[in-house]
Amino acid sequence: MTIEEIQQIKIEAPSDAVYHQIQAHWDRVAKPLDGLGDFEAAIARIGAIQRKEIPDIAKRAVVMMIADNGIVEEQVSQSGQEVTAAVAQAMGRCSSSVGKMAAVAGADTFPVDVGIATVDAIEGVRNEKIAYGTANFRMEQAMTKEQAEKAINVGIKLVKELLNKDYTIIATGEMGIGNTTTATALSAALLHIWDRSMPGRGAGLSDEGLRRKEQVISEAIDKYDLLTANPFEALCAVGGFDIAALCGVFLGGAIYHVPIVIDGLISATAAYLAQCILPGASAYFIASHWGREPVLPMLFSKMQLKPFILGNMALGEGTGAVMLFPLLDMAMALYANGEKFGEMAVGQYHRNGDVEPK
Repeated sequence: MTIEEIQQIKIEAPSDAVYHQIQAHWDRVAKPLDGLGDFEAAIARIGAIQRKEIPDIAKRAVVMMIADNGIVEEQVSQSGQEVTAAVAQAMGRCSSSVGKMAAVAGADTFPVDVGIATVDAIEGVRNEKIAYGTANFRMEQAMTKEQAEKAINVGIKLVKELLNKDYTIIATGEMGIGNTTTATALSAALLHIWDRSMPGRGAGLSDEGLRRKEQVISEAIDKYDLLTANPFEALCAVGGFDIAALCGVFLGGAIYHVPIVIDGLISATAAYLAQCILPGASAYFIASHWGREPVLPMLFSKMQLKPFILGNMALGEGTGAVMLFPLLDMAMALYANGEKFGEMAVGQYHRNGDVEPK
């Protein structure tokens, strides 16, 4: 699909009726009303997305989009592009950070090459390569319109494929040296705000490296008029392929009624890009954790999402998103199997007055 065709898609809102049915079910569980707080709302949200009063999160996937970014030529990262390929190899073996954590969380991992700067095939990594990394956006536009559309369609297609294989919830991850620079520049464009406090240290930049990162983004803001560019034009200007493909995953979630879990800055940027392209899409997103990058709270606020985990994390790969699964499992255990009022010697709690369930 072209971007114009994607923008014509009508997003159906999650089911309000199912949401309220799940709220009522929670109120029958023998516990204080709203005792699990935001986790009660999360289960209701997932059920409303799936149109199921008993939500299904048993078969879960982690999709990691992997791509290189030409902007690393500008010394905005302490690592070189060879690290992207090395981590991709570990992802293919399920031995990277997210692979080890996903195994504990009962999630299957799906690493996808959408732009690694190597000609070598990587075992265990799906090949959907758009190009060998984006261009250096300090010098030229990161990607063409056709490349950006192709990357977005990779994500949409993968969601449909996973749904057809009975996956019911998808976490998002990524890998690509330099992608916090790309994501921060794109976030500034989407938010129509630029401040030199917005860039973070990524994987551990020095003070000098952080100043260089700030300067590179500031130049891009002016070069491409990013604060007034439309979302898709901004994506083409600064990239990256990983963000574009993850944007497709988030769009696919909204199109096919699959809850999609946001990880950190890169996937949150992709999520907000999806919301900008198709308003209403964010009703299908779940925020996992408050990461360390300064721009994250602004993105979550725009999408009206509240993360569950306050862990000061900055690992990436989808690790924060995967950490949410066991917490949701525990909430589901109580929702589906908890004793009800009337099954034990505890009086039913009642809401006072006309106060509605959250």
